[in-house]
Amino acid sequence: MGGQTKGKKKSKARRKDPRSNGGSGLAGLSPQDRMKLKMQEKAKKKTAEKYTVEQLLEKTEECMDSLEFEMAGKFCQRALEVEPDNLLTLDLLGHIHSELGDTQRAKEVFLHAVQLSPEEGHSKYMSLGQIHTGQEAVQYYTKGVQILLFMLEKHAQATAGAGAEAAASPLQDSGSEILIGRDVCVAYCSVAEIYFTDLCMEERAGDQCREAIERALTYHPDNPEALQLMASYLFSTEKNQEGKEYLMRSVDAWLPALKQSEAPPSRENIEEEHTQSDIPPYESRITTAKLLIEAEEYETAVDVLEGLLEEDDEVVQVWYLSGWVCYLQMEERRREEREESDEEREEREALKEAARSYLTKAKKLYVKLHCDDGPILEHIEQLLGEMGGETEGEEGETDPALDEDFEPSSDDEEEEEDAMEH
Repeated sequence: MGGQTKGKKKSKARRKDPRSNGGSGLAGLSPQDRMKLKMQEKAKKKTAEKYTVEQLLEKTEECMDSLEFEMAGKFCQRALEVEPDNLLTLDLLGHIHSELGDTQRAKEVFLHAVQLSPEEGHSKYMSLGQIHTGQEAVQYYTKGVQILLFMLEKHAQATAGAGAEAAASPLQDSGSEILIGRDVCVAYCSVAEIYFTDLCMEERAGDQCREAIERALTYHPDNPEALQLMASYLFSTEKNQEGKEYLMRSVDAWLPALKQSEAPPSRENIEEEHTQSDIPPYESRITTAKLLIEAEEYETAVDVLEGLLEEDDEVVQVWYLSGWVCYLQMEERRREEREESDEEREEREALKEAARSYLTKAKKLYVKLHCDDGPILEHIEQLLGEMGGETEGEEGETDPALDEDFEPSSDDEEEEEDAMEH
C-alpha cells in the first residue's frame, strides 16, 4: 500500500511539472494570464515579421509631429517589444510619457536608458531635468553635466599628445568638443533659470543663479541665451547698465544675420535648429523684446518683434508688446520739451495709430484664442482707452490671420494596423 501511495504522489508531481511551465516563466500564473502572455508573444512576433523597428519609429515620429501622442505611444511600445534595448525608442517613449503628463513613467524609461548606456546618459538626465522642478531638476541637470565634463576630460587627454597648447584649454577646435561645450552651457542655463523661478526664494538663490550663468559662459562665451540670462539677472539686481551691455551682446550675436536673410525662417525651423545656430527659440526672443523695452532700446525691440510676427502671427503677447513699444516711443517724443516740427508731429501720430492697430489685433486674438492672462488684457484696454479706443473699422472687420478656424482634430483614433498602412 505504501509503495502504491508513493507512486501516485510521484505521478501527481510529474503531471504538475508540465502544467506549471516553470521553464518558460509562467509558473504561478492563472490560465487566463498564461493565455494573455502567449498572445502578447504572438503579437510581438507578428509585429517583428511585418514591420521593422525603423518603420515603427517613423510612424511614432509622424504621430508626435501631429501631436497624436497616445497613438505615438502605441507604435513606440510595439518597437520596444521588438528591440527592448533600443536607445532611440526609449528616448522617444520617455518624451511621449512626458507629453502625456505621466512623469513617473517617463522617469522610469529615461533611467532605464541611462543604465543601458551610461556614456550617453547626459541627454537622458537633461530630459529628466526638463520634466522635473526645483532641486530635483537641478540634481538631474548636475548629473548630466558631470557626464559631459567627463567626456571633455577624455577629449583633452586624447589630444594631450599633440602638445601643451592642445591640452591647455578644455575646449579645443574639434567639432565634438565644441558641441559638448555647448551642451554644458545649455545645462547650466537651465539650472540658472530654475534658481530664477522655482527656487527664487531659496537661500543664496541669487548667488547660485549667477554662478550657473558664469559657468555657462565659461564653456560657450558667446551663447545668446546665457548672455541674456546674465542680463536678466543684472536687471533684477538693479545693475541696469551692466545688464544692458550683456543684452546687446546677446542680440548682436543673432539679430543682424536674421534681418539680412532674404526669406526669414519659419518658427518651426528655428525651433528645430537653434541648438546648431545662434538664433534663440521663439519664447526666448519674446523675453529679449521685453528686456530691450526695459532697457529703452525701442528700435531694436521693434526689429525683434517684427521678426517674431513674421514667424508666427498668432501670439497675443507679441502683438501686445508691439503696441506697447510703439506707445512708449510716442510718449518719449511727446515728453521732449521743445517745439515739434510738422514731420515729428506726423511721426508721433503714426506711432499712435500703429500702437492702436497692434493693440486692437492683440485684443481680438486674445478673445479668439480664449486666453486667460488678465493683466495683459487689462493693460491693452487701458492703453487703447488712453488713445481713443480700438482702430476704426477693425472692430467689425474680419482678419484672415485672426479669424481663420483652427483645423479640427479627428474624434476617432485609427487602429495601429490601419495607421501603418497610410
